[in-house]
Order: sequence, then structure tokens, then C-alpha cells
Amino acid sequence: MEPLRGEAKDNPAASANLFSRTFFCWLNPLFRTAYKRRLEEDDMYRVLPEDASQRLGDELQWYWNEEVRKAATDLRPPELTRVLLQCYWRSYLVIGIYIFIAEIIKVIQPVLLAKLIEYFERHNLVDSAAVHEAYGFAAAICLSTVGLATLNHLYFYNVQRVGMKIRVAMCHIIYRKALCLNSRALAKTTTGQIVNLLSNDVNKFDEVTMFLHFLWVAPLQAAAVTLLLICAIGPSCLARMVVFFLLLPIQIMFGRLFSRLRAGTAVLTDDRIRTMNEVISGIRVIKMYGWEEPFGALVDDIRRLEISKIMKSSYLRSLNMASFFVANKIIIFITVCVYVLTGNRLSASRVFMAVSLYGAVRLTITLFFPLAMEKISETLISIRRIKNFLLLDEVAPHHLGLPMTEKTDCIVEIQDLICYWDQILEAPTLQNVSFTVRPEQLLAVIGPVGAGKSSLLSAILGDLSQESGVVKVKGELSYTSQEPWIVPGTIRSNILFGKELNPQKYNRVLRACALKRDMDLLPGGDLAMVGDKGANLSGGQKARVSLARAVYQDADIYLLDDPLSAVDAEVGRHLFEECICGLLKKKPRILVTHQLQYLKAADQIVVLKEGQMVALGTFNELQGSGLDFTSLLEEKEVQEERLCATPVPGIVSRFHHTLSNSSLSSVSSPSSSLHSLIEQAEPLAGVVQPAEVESRSEGNVGLRMYMKYFKAGANFLVLFILFFLNAIAHITFVLQDWWLACWASEQKHINVTEHLNGSFPQQLDLDLYLGVYAGLTAASVLFGFLRSLVFFNVLVSSAQTLHTSMFNAVLRTPIRFFTINPIGRILNRFSKDIGYLDSLLPWTFVDFIQVFLQVVGVVAVAALVIPWILILLFPLLTVFLFLRRYFLQTSRDIKRLEATTRSPVFSHLSVSLQGLSTIRAFRVQQRFQHMFDEYQDRHSEAWFLFLTTSRWFAVRLDGICSVFITIAAFGCLYFRDGLQPGAVGLTLSYAVTLTDMFQWGVRQSAEIENMMTSVERVVEYAELEKEAPLETDRQPPHDWPNTGSIIFDRVNFSYSAREPLVLKNLSVVITPGEKDPVLFTGTMRKNLDPFRQHTDEDLWNALQEVQMKAAVEELPNKLETVLTEAGSNLSMGQRQLVCLARAVLQKNRILIIDEATANVDPRTDSLIQQTIQDKFQECTVLTIAHRLNTIIDCDRILVLDAGSVQEYDEPYVLLQNRRGLFYQMVQQTGEAEAASLLRAAKQVHANKTRATDARCAKDICVIFETSL
Repeated sequence: MEPLRGEAKDNPAASANLFSRTFFCWLNPLFRTAYKRRLEEDDMYRVLPEDASQRLGDELQWYWNEEVRKAATDLRPPELTRVLLQCYWRSYLVIGIYIFIAEIIKVIQPVLLAKLIEYFERHNLVDSAAVHEAYGFAAAICLSTVGLATLNHLYFYNVQRVGMKIRVAMCHIIYRKALCLNSRALAKTTTGQIVNLLSNDVNKFDEVTMFLHFLWVAPLQAAAVTLLLICAIGPSCLARMVVFFLLLPIQIMFGRLFSRLRAGTAVLTDDRIRTMNEVISGIRVIKMYGWEEPFGALVDDIRRLEISKIMKSSYLRSLNMASFFVANKIIIFITVCVYVLTGNRLSASRVFMAVSLYGAVRLTITLFFPLAMEKISETLISIRRIKNFLLLDEVAPHHLGLPMTEKTDCIVEIQDLICYWDQILEAPTLQNVSFTVRPEQLLAVIGPVGAGKSSLLSAILGDLSQESGVVKVKGELSYTSQEPWIVPGTIRSNILFGKELNPQKYNRVLRACALKRDMDLLPGGDLAMVGDKGANLSGGQKARVSLARAVYQDADIYLLDDPLSAVDAEVGRHLFEECICGLLKKKPRILVTHQLQYLKAADQIVVLKEGQMVALGTFNELQGSGLDFTSLLEEKEVQEERLCATPVPGIVSRFHHTLSNSSLSSVSSPSSSLHSLIEQAEPLAGVVQPAEVESRSEGNVGLRMYMKYFKAGANFLVLFILFFLNAIAHITFVLQDWWLACWASEQKHINVTEHLNGSFPQQLDLDLYLGVYAGLTAASVLFGFLRSLVFFNVLVSSAQTLHTSMFNAVLRTPIRFFTINPIGRILNRFSKDIGYLDSLLPWTFVDFIQVFLQVVGVVAVAALVIPWILILLFPLLTVFLFLRRYFLQTSRDIKRLEATTRSPVFSHLSVSLQGLSTIRAFRVQQRFQHMFDEYQDRHSEAWFLFLTTSRWFAVRLDGICSVFITIAAFGCLYFRDGLQPGAVGLTLSYAVTLTDMFQWGVRQSAEIENMMTSVERVVEYAELEKEAPLETDRQPPHDWPNTGSIIFDRVNFSYSAREPLVLKNLSVVITPGEKDPVLFTGTMRKNLDPFRQHTDEDLWNALQEVQMKAAVEELPNKLETVLTEAGSNLSMGQRQLVCLARAVLQKNRILIIDEATANVDPRTDSLIQQTIQDKFQECTVLTIAHRLNTIIDCDRILVLDAGSVQEYDEPYVLLQNRRGLFYQMVQQTGEAEAASLLRAAKQVHANKTRATDARCAKDICVIFETSL
């Protein structure tokens, strides 16, 4: 495993001075770099030590372990919430000081504003003392604005860092837990669920930490504001408390509804991502069966349920946001009504002090406080989900390795072992198993499919916990799994697996594992990159790389789970003699195998049947025992000898792109005895795909992308209505305040008239003013709610449409896309990016539009009151536009880096879960945890820059706002002649709101552009290259195909335009196809018949024909038994048989069998081959196999070399050509076996000749490929 990257740059934040830290000046060099060129990962700064994943994770893990221990003592369930509070309360509480002081300043500012407006209400504006006092208040307003901005940014920067720390720490312990899950726990969870925990649930910590402090700040601020209002306008202000107490239960109800909807949405999202994971993993099978549309409908159904929950959540959120914007208007309206109806006269100073005080608490009370409630409810759901995951069962601690001096004492001893995979099953998985393996001993484990052979190795590894009995292991274990596990990286890194390179030892291992020739042929040799799941290696190559990894570890004990099934005869013999009985001969070895020809070399043989050990002894002892051992070796009549046949030399590695991950080609690097066959062959240029870096766009997210986003959710008419609603809502929003200012100014005019003329008190027409005021308030409320509801509906509909487009495009894209893109990378777009489109982006978009319109309103009002202010606004606008462009140049790159550094986190998780048994057997959990931490740190580097650059921008925006407020305050004083107090009050009260609002709105606009990169990424996948259509205008006849023939006429084929041809001028009747042992989470019925097209009788008959009926009948719910993810609660052989049964049910004219029986015992293989011959007489059958005895009776055999046809004829005819490749392959099986195969081929030829006139339509063809 290669280092993730070179040395990162030192983080300048660590050494920055106080001024630089406060105003984020240390980021200036990064902004200059980003303005000149695109930022790359190397431009990011090393994560700060206190933000490192390992440090944070270890700390949280310690607290969690303590909580689990205390909970067990107190007989209560552990609480993850308590752990988080214990770990982070101190640092988080200190940050609250910033917001506490900031909120005090917010309350003081309206008092200063009232004092300034009082100056304009005076009858004498030229009193020098009053003027100086007014200038003092103006200066105080400006200074408080600067202080408020600084404290706000320090608060939000620090709380977001705390959120990041909690998220990183939580991801660390989730991954650590994933590495420890036992079999029962893995049956209760899925890769999709764990990905969802890491992609969506942990993000709630980023959100909740921003608003949590407002739960205690908001009540304190509300109390302080109430006291000030009582002093200013008397008991009338208490009307707002009535409104507040009416809104509070509504907010609580919203919070509970959010909680329920969030829980329901999370379950459906888990289900969708799990299904997506299975679809992507089994895409080759889906495409082969033409199941794109049914599986598309399946995902669409889940998505429809999910989006209905999201839409309901969005409507609640829209009401919540609308209430934030209209609640203040309602409160002020009620307060003013009560104030004037109780006989009081309006004054600008009192009105706009009240308006400003309400404005000061508006964000806190009507936005941040409800958001805190909402985020807490969502976070508690996520915490509960994470806690449930963390409480899943773990494997028992692994056995410790021995010191070097005790290496001779290595032993595996098992006594009376009884194990269960599932306690529900009546019969144990293993029972009555006892044996001992010592150094220099080879124990072979054999038995039919589902006998418990792999389970036995799992029990030794500790993955399968024992119910009773003893498992004693002394020494370090090394293990090769039945399904070879390849880590994305180089071939060398897969073999070394973290060990130091020892050239001599490394070359010995390559030779012993028959990989030396592969390294010579592959471009780049052992430094060639392999993709996800080793997608660009053949099955045989993956098996040998997996074996080489185990051998290179130089462990004490070796557990080998059927490593020979994926390779041909000569390579299999080479591996057995040179590796298993060569390099490893001094070690205790346990070999699970179906290759019975090697049993004579075993020191002991264990025979398992239905989980019980029915025999133990040497080959000779068992052969004379008369037990089940003989039934595995014997077949009917003449086939007795043939069952010991060695597997056939296989097919070459160039079919790796479309063929099964499990067992297809194997002779890509034969031993020396095969070199004569391939000496003149050309090298395999282009076999290995280099690891492709995830694409990321550059520059602006264009208008075209925004149009695509909106048009995905609505037509032009709806978009026009949305535009109209936004405009009219904000016009009424501003007019309501404008009318209040006019009312106050008119009242002042009446007061002045009374004072100057000494006339009787005059009364305003309250009906008129209150009537208009009430109408404007009602309009702003109505249109405010309408625009919010419509906006959310449009944007959530966009998310649904884009998800559907992306999913359909991914389903219909060529298979090469899945070869060069890891599953984690694809799932990232369906989880994280779609998650943004579902919830964050709509909320941010609506918020931005509303804030933007408010800012426009502030500037418009200021310009109407003081037209000269426009002259000074142009320079400020120029600075702002440059600053925004300057910032976005950096921000976009950082957000894209954040997205691309996030994908490896999910890919690493997916890869780790696939190879969990191997990771634990090699005891490299710490190394994989360290790699995960490195990936997290790299993502944190991007995230940290995202947080700090946002703050850098916000600080400077607030600087512009402070200048604007200063201009407005001093401008009102300078142009005081002729200004009405109401106009001044309206202007300054609006201007003061800019401090938070302007930078928030601009940051939200930047956040939108950043999140639009998720839209960009989704659209990129929605526009993937498409395969040919599933249906064409020209339809075949109703009974097509009636013969099942396939004709390739001079076909040349490559896997992409950039790669060389792998089939050259191919003209044959039948060509290779594919088969994957792919199962889906769901019932056995669903896996056999996903779309319920067959009766139960059909299903049982298909299972009977592949020898699986008895095994399924023993399951607790038979056909309704739920198979866990990837069918992991079945053995590898059973999975292959279920897939074969699925193929049998299709009853197609063409049956393709690609190593369908590679992992089953010879007896089952023979019975299945007989079933195929009996049941598929009317079918064209294409068989790809390694066992010569199973295909020697085929009609024709096709031999390929370097993609070209070398031989194509009946087996007997091919065997007459002593120079032919097929003849040489048969001879390599040994003299006795070659003679047996020749007799069988001759008999088939004779039978076929006699039956020429009555020949049936059956046409069975076998394809072999040499190493090229």
C-alpha cells in the first residue's frame, strides 16, 4: 500500500499571530495562488495536530469505552450523547463567550440608534451639544458594528471546527467498529448503511454545533430585550410575548415532526444506497439479463418513498423559514396596534428602537433557536443510529503472534468444536470437529457444497464465534479467501501488504505463485495499477496475487481457502508443488479444496458433510474406511477415474473486463513448462488500466447549470410564478416598514404643529393607517409563505428528477465505466451529492434569495432617503464584486477538492468491508485504520480551508458593511436638514441589519455555487455515454431466437478506443460471455426470481436441478429466508449454484456458464453437468470451465491465442493434432488422465457420428485461451 501522497505543506494557521488569526490574513498567499491557477491537492495545508483523525478518534473511543464499561456496571444501555458531552463540553462552552458578548452588543445597538433618532425628533437641530452627542452615538453604532462582526466570525469559525472534530472522530470510531464486526453483526447491517452513516448522519454534527449555543443565548437575549421594550413603549411590548408563546409550541411540534420524518428518511436512504451498492456490484449480471428497467423501477420505488418524506420535511422547513421572515412583521404589527389603540402616540425613536430590538432577536429567536431545535432532533436520530451500530457484536480478540524463538511450536488444535452462524438454525454450522495440525503438516479439508469448509477457517480466524469446544492457535495466521480480495493500488503493494520489500524473497514468492511471467507481460510490471476489486485482473491472476500476499507475510500458520479453483492444471500443480508444498512446507497448512488429485500429498484429510466431521485420516486410511470420502471420489460407471481430472488450462487475462470476478481466466502466467506455447506471443499492452483520478470541473458553475437545475424541477410558467411571488413578497415586506415610517413622521409633524401653534391636540386617521398597515402585513405573510412553499417544491422536485436521470444514465452506461470507477466513487454521488440536493441546497437557495431581496431593500431605502449615498455605494459595490470574484476563484476549487478528497474515504470503507476477513487474519486493522485516518485528514485539510476561506471572505464583507453603516449614520447627520425622523429611523435600522445579513447572504451565494458543484457532478453522471438502446424500432419475430446460434463475423473488439484489440478478426459461431456469483439482499425467492415471474414449483425444480433444494429446505423460512448483503450467509459454492438456478429459470435459447461450478465439489459438478445435458437439449450452451472432464463431451472447443482463433473443432478432432494447443494442454494433465480424456472424447465422437441423422439442436462450445 503506497503512501497516499508526499509531504504536505505546513499549516500557516499554527504560527500566525493574533491579528492574522482574527482576520484570517494567513490565507492571503493561498488566495493569490488560486487567482493565478487552479488549486491542486498539493496546495492544501497539513491538518493541524488537534484536528488529526487519529488523535480525535482515539480520544472519543476512550470516552466511549468508559461509557460502555460504566453502563455494564450500572445495568443500563450506554449513551453516546453523554459521551459527546463529556468529550467536548469544555471547549464548546468556552466558545459560547464570543456569542454571549456579541448578543449583548446586538441589544445595545438599538438603544444607541434610538438616541440618534431622538436628535432628529428635536425641534432645534443646530444645538452644538446635541450635534456632538449625535455624532458620538453614530460613532458608537459604527464601532459596535465592527466588534459584533469580529465576535461573530470568531464564534462561527470555532464552533464549525468543533463540529468538524466531532464528525471526524465519529467517522474514526465507526470505521474502527466496522473492522471488528462479527458475522451476526454484518448480517444486521449493510455497506450502504455504513456509507450513509459516514456521508449523512455524521454531517449533523457540523450543523448542530453552529446553533446549539442559541438554546441558552436566545432566552437571555429575549429577556433583556423585553425589559428594554417595557422601558421604551411600556406593557404594549408584552404582546410580542403572546405571539412568541404561540409560536413556541408550533416550533416544538415542527421539531418532533422533523425528527420522525428524518428517521423515516434515513431508513429509506439506507435502503436506496444499499440497493445502489448491490446494483453497481452486480451490474454485469443485470446487463447480461437485460434487467436494467426492472432494477431501475426497484430503485425508483424506493426513491419515490424517500422523496415523499423529504418533500414533507421540506414543506415543514419552508414553513419554518417563512415564519422567520414574517414572525417579526406580525410581532411588530401587534405591538404597534396595542400601543396606539391604548392611546399612545407613535414616535420614530420608540418605533425604530422597537423594530431594531425585534430585529436584534429575530435571528436568534425565530431562526437560530428553531434551527437549534430542528438540528438537535435530527442529530439525536443520527446519534441513535450510530449508537446502535457501535453496539453491534464484535469478533473475539485475535490470537497473538509468537516470539521468534517459539516458531517451532506453531499449532492449530481444535476439539469438539460447535459453531453457529445463525442461532435461529436448528443445526449448527459446525459440530463435532476435532483435529490438530503441527509444523510441516498439510491438512486438506474436503466436502460437498455448503458442508462448512470455509466456516471452519472462519472459526479458526475468530470470525465465527464458537458455541462450545476449543480452538487453540499458537502462531501468526495468514489467510487466502475463497474470493480473492484485491486492494486498489499496484500489484506490488497488494503482495507486500505493508511489509518492506526484500527483492530476493519477493522474487521467490512471485516464482512460487506463478506470477513472474505476468509481471514480465504487464506494462509497468508489478507496479501496474489495479482497479476496484481488481477489476482489470483475471480471476486466476487475482487468486495468485492473493496467494502471493499470504506467502510473503511469512506467517506461522497458513489457511488456504480453495486457492486452486481459479487456475488451470499446470499452474495449479505448480502452485501446489512450488508454493503450498514448497515455500510453505515447514509451516502448518490447512487447505480447503475440491481438487481431489492433491489429497495424496496431504498428511491429514478432514471430510465435512452438513457441518459434521465425518472422517479424519490419511488418504489411504480414508480410502479404505468406506465413509463419505469415497462418495466424493466416485461417480457412476466409467466416470470414476475422470473425476480426479486436473482443471483445464484456462482462459487468458484479457477477458477480465467483462468476465466474473471469481474464477474465469488463469493461465496468464504459466510455469516454465508452458513457456514453449507462448514464447513468440506479443505482450499484453493495455491490460492494466491505470488508476483514474476522479474528474473535477474548473471555473464558474455556468448559468447553463443553474438553468438545468431549475428546469429539472419545474416548467417556465411555474418558474415565472415563483419569480413573481418572490418579488411581490418582498415589496410588501419593505412597504410595511415604509408605511410605519410615514406614520411616525406624520405624527411628528402633528406634534410640531401643536407645539408651535398651541392648538388643540390633533388625531391621525387611525382607521386608515391601521387598515393599510394591516393589509400590508397580511400580504407580506401570505406571499412569504407561498413563495417558500413553491420554492422548496421546485428544488426538491429538481433533486428527484436529477437523481432519476443520473441513475438511468449509470444503468445504461458501458461496463468500462464500472471498471475504472471504484464503487465508493459512484456511491459518493448517490449519497453525499444527492444528499446536498435533497436538503441543504434547497434550504440554502431559499435563504439566499430571501436575504438577497432584503439587502436590495436596504440599499433602495437608503438611496431614497439620502440619494447622495449612491455616489459612495459605487466604489463599495466595485470592491465587493472584485472581492466576491477573488473569493469564488478559490472557494470553488476548494469545494471541488473537498468533494474529490471525500470519495476515497468511502472507497476505502467499501474495500475494507470486502476484505474484512483478510484484514483481520493479517492483523492489519491498525494499518487500515491509519490509512482511513490519512484519507480523513486529507479531507479535513480541504474542509478546514473551506471553513477558513469562508470566514476570510465574511470578515471582509462585514468590513464593507461597516463602511456602509458609517456612511449612512454620518450621512444622515451631515444631510440632517429636511430629513424626517421616520426616514432616518428606517434607513439606520435597515442598515444595522446588514452586519449579519449581507455577509450571510453573500456567503450563502458562495455556498450555493459550491453546492452547485454537486449538481454539476450529478449532471456529469446523468450525461454519461450510453450503450445502444435496449429496444430498437426493428423488432425480431415473436419466437426469436428459435435456434440459439451466435455468429461473429470478422469481429475486432477492444475495451476502449485507447486500448489494443483483444479479439482480432474473430469468426466463430459462439463467443465468450459472462457469469458472476452475484446475489442481492432480500429473500431467496427474490434472488431466484427478482420480478416474480415464476411459480413456487418452478423455483423448487430449478433448485433441484442444481442440487440446492435440500439446502434451501433446511433454511428456517425456506424460499422466504433473507440473504444478507452479497449472499454472505451462503457459501461461495452455494452462491454459484443459486446463480445457476437463476439462469436455469430463464429458459433462454442460449445458456452461458462461466465457471459456474468452480467452487463446488466434483460430484456436484458432475450432477449439474448431467442436468445441463438433460434439461438444455434445445439450447446453445457455452461453457467456460477449468475441469476438463466436465467439458470433454462438448460438440466443439474454441482455442484462442492473443485474441485470435487458433483451433475450433470437436474435442476428438483437436486431439488428433499433436502440435495443437489443446492437445498439449491435455498432455499436461498427466499420462493416465490424458488417456482417460482421449477415450472419453473418442466415445463422444463415435456417439455423435452414429446420431448424425437425428442430431438435436444442442450445440455446446467450450472456449480456451492461452496465456495471451
